[in-house]
Amino acid sequence: MGLKNTLFLALLAAMVAKEVFAAQHVVGGSQGWDQSTDFKSWTSGQTFKVGDKLVFKYSSLHSVVEVGNESAYKSCDISSPIQSLSTGNDVVKLEKPGTRYFTCGTLGHCSQGMKLKITILKGNANAPSPASSPSSSSSSSSSPSFSPAITTHASSASQCFASFLFILALSLTVMLSLF
Repeated sequence: MGLKNTLFLALLAAMVAKEVFAAQHVVGGSQGWDQSTDFKSWTSGQTFKVGDKLVFKYSSLHSVVEVGNESAYKSCDISSPIQSLSTGNDVVKLEKPGTRYFTCGTLGHCSQGMKLKITILKGNANAPSPASSPSSSSSSSSSPSFSPAITTHASSASQCFASFLFILALSLTVMLSLF
């Protein structure tokens, strides 16, 4: 009976650890999915890995449209979307390595720079992903610019906490297996 419990707890700990180690990237940081956000700068401070999640937070003036290729991304062609989201708090799980493209579905927003290109790496990679977004957008907004360091430090803190929880779960598994 002890071996079954140990195996069950080890499997449970592994499943929890996989989910805990995944990062959640709030697209655009504190500014969110908005026209005033510099997505190229935001993306350059991020590392996207398989299992991570993108969180799009935005007002009812916007939406999220995932397009299937770079051509549609560059030309802001949303006529054949992979998916369209409009809740204002959408979560997109990054399930496999590769490149994904997102734009705002509101007329004119994509061409003004409200689009995002990310490269998803295998789960253990550490290099930041390349960003692609127009560098000359008509941004005359007086909103404060987002500092990528905020998300990086928050991500590091959550990964540290996740490591702690994982070690605690493994310790409990070992202790329970002794009884």
